[in-house]
Amino acid sequence: MKFITSIYVLSVAGASLALASCSASGDYPGTEYASQMYHSVAYEPLTQIKSEDAGQWLSNREDGKGEFFNSNPHNPHGMNMREPVANTVPRNKNGILPYRLRVADLEGAALVENPVELTDEVLAEGGQLYLQYCSACHGAQGEGDGKVGEVIGGVANLKGGAYKVLPEGHIFHVITHGKGRMGAHGSQMSIERRWKIVHYVKQEIQK
Repeated sequence: MKFITSIYVLSVAGASLALASCSASGDYPGTEYASQMYHSVAYEPLTQIKSEDAGQWLSNREDGKGEFFNSNPHNPHGMNMREPVANTVPRNKNGILPYRLRVADLEGAALVENPVELTDEVLAEGGQLYLQYCSACHGAQGEGDGKVGEVIGGVANLKGGAYKVLPEGHIFHVITHGKGRMGAHGSQMSIERRWKIVHYVKQEIQK
């Protein structure tokens, strides 16, 4: 009887200990089941840590390698991101090339044609984007009378003088890189969105 009682007590103690080890509190996440699911090996495209022992002290990887090892043994030089084919230029999903003209190359920009086809849908989206990004300075009608424009001054009136005859490529270039008081917006909008704004400016603001 005492033997059975001892087994019962040990079983209860063991179960209690197992359950307690799974409980989380504070910064302790508790014992993990299938830890590899939570700590997957991420392949970083721009870094390759080739030492299989890197982070061994922290590792719980099933392959026995260090936690920080992330080199891809199947690609040349252990790279995780394959290099593009020589002499090729990447295009986006709509077939548009990256915009590589430098800030000062306004003459070259003037020769660039709008690659986005003009449709009613594109014009409507361009209007929304203009309202979101441009109207604060240039005003709803492009006359340089936006609330921010009134404060900082010197904002271009897109309907006036030489501005009205600017080529589409020039406008796109200035949206991308900025000019004078206008800041660059290339990092804030995709190429397609910038070209849609150009369509709106030429078709609606400067009509």
